[in-house]
Amino acid sequence: MSALLRPLRWWDVEELVALEQVLFGADTWTAPTWWAELAQPNRWYTCVQLPERAGEIAGYAGAAVNGAQADVMTIAVAPWAQCRGLGRQLLDALVAAVAERGASELLLEVRADNTAAQRLYARAGFERIAVRRGYYQSGGAQGPPSADAWVMRLRPVRRPVSGPSVPGPSVPGPSVSGLSVPGASIP
Repeated sequence: MSALLRPLRWWDVEELVALEQVLFGADTWTAPTWWAELAQPNRWYTCVQLPERAGEIAGYAGAAVNGAQADVMTIAVAPWAQCRGLGRQLLDALVAAVAERGASELLLEVRADNTAAQRLYARAGFERIAVRRGYYQSGGAQGPPSADAWVMRLRPVRRPVSGPSVPGPSVPGPSVSGLSVPGASIP
């Protein structure tokens, strides 16, 4: 499998909203939310595509970097592309991107009932530091009407040894200089 990482762009928004509907149901980011995220200067967003799906977005990830602290805004893999290592590839790209931007710690929230994502993050060195009760108000497609979130932290942030090259803006026009992660759905 030859996966391609590239920056998210404004022309990806329609496809992202449709994929979000499948992954997150009622918790879907809207087109205006994506536009606002992609316009933020402290954000970094990337996506992964698989050649066998004709360039369709298989997953995406994003982060906000504010000085020494970075936050995962979103990370998700399409149901048809799960269990192929794409979640780890996206996470490694995200970690590398925030490290290159000077972050020394990376925080995220993950549903307390999403054990697959929790395992992924733990294998990458994240540790659980807190619980946010009732953080996810509508269960969307992934769970019950209300769910707690685990707050997890990676500290210190170091570029993964075998991590992918981090895509940066390469096409003129509106670009994404950050990553985004609602609910962190990575089976």
